[in-house]
Amino acid sequence: MIGGFVLIIYLGHLYIWAMVVVIQFFMTKELFNLLRKVNEDRQLPGFRSLNWFFFFTAMLCTYGRFLSRQFVNTVTSDKLLFRTVSGLVKYQMFICYLLYIIGFVWFILSLKKKLYKYQFGQYAWTHMILLLVFVQSSFTVANIFEGIFWFLLPASLIVINDIAAYFFGFFFGRTPLIKLSPKKTWEGFIGASVATILSAFLLANLLGHFQWLTCPRKDLSTGWLHCDPGPVFKPEYYSLPQWFPFLKEVEVLPVQWHALALGLFASIIAPFGGFFASGFKRAFKLKDFGDSIPGHGGITDRMDCQMVMAVFAYIYHQSFIVQQDLSVEMILDQILRSLTYEEQHILYEQLGKILQQRLVGQP
Repeated sequence: MIGGFVLIIYLGHLYIWAMVVVIQFFMTKELFNLLRKVNEDRQLPGFRSLNWFFFFTAMLCTYGRFLSRQFVNTVTSDKLLFRTVSGLVKYQMFICYLLYIIGFVWFILSLKKKLYKYQFGQYAWTHMILLLVFVQSSFTVANIFEGIFWFLLPASLIVINDIAAYFFGFFFGRTPLIKLSPKKTWEGFIGASVATILSAFLLANLLGHFQWLTCPRKDLSTGWLHCDPGPVFKPEYYSLPQWFPFLKEVEVLPVQWHALALGLFASIIAPFGGFFASGFKRAFKLKDFGDSIPGHGGITDRMDCQMVMAVFAYIYHQSFIVQQDLSVEMILDQILRSLTYEEQHILYEQLGKILQQRLVGQP
């Protein structure tokens, strides 16, 4: 599994996105089956199909919103395809709503006497699953296209925290941490927190030197990336005291200071995603959400903390890393979304005339 994950990271953004979609599929499948009753399902032909209809509708709505800019940038060279895709992007919200209404009407028409309570319970459960899986996973995909670094670092910190918590808890654990997880200890929690924060600082330096990981992906192509790494990935040098042996100065990437915040969240807050999942399983007397991973339970059992971490990483990146001023990409995105092909052509001609007049007017 580790080798496969490394290969997917090497292959790039689209393959990582595909991996996230596969994970979403298995998580949704596990959660759909969690509260399903076989006897009632047998009396409701097509009810499973309705659940998966909502799943694919949610996928279209979520990824259509996050990846519309990359999708349009991929097809700009073909006029007919560009018009088609631009139209789909422009009316994406309406298409999603229309599909949802079809599913809503489908559900109403499928209502069966004596099964109302079960059907409405499953309807609410389906919506909660889609909210849990897609809202949080969409932030994961957004992180990927902002730069694989913003996906890989947070995900790695969760893994490091889990391993460190097990190690410190096994060797030094004495004091119980929380009743929901009797095996968790304060010693493991504190030791893992220190290890995760230190790892975040060091790992950010290692990953921050690879353009393949730091460059954002602006389209849906698979080629190698080259870009200006941005100020957070440009090294700064700090002089060390004269009494310090061997080194006179040390190189630090500004992103390493931000990584400390990610490490702090991964070690203090993200584990509560695992506690939430533990409480949920105890409420329904379950050991695991599924058996997709032999010896580890289901995919959902491994993703509980990752989902919480992905949302924080996206919000932190947008709040403290991304420059809020208008950029060329943001303006182009608005133009492609809001103007027709003919209006874009008129804008192109007028902008050309303005630039030409300014060029002539220069001394």
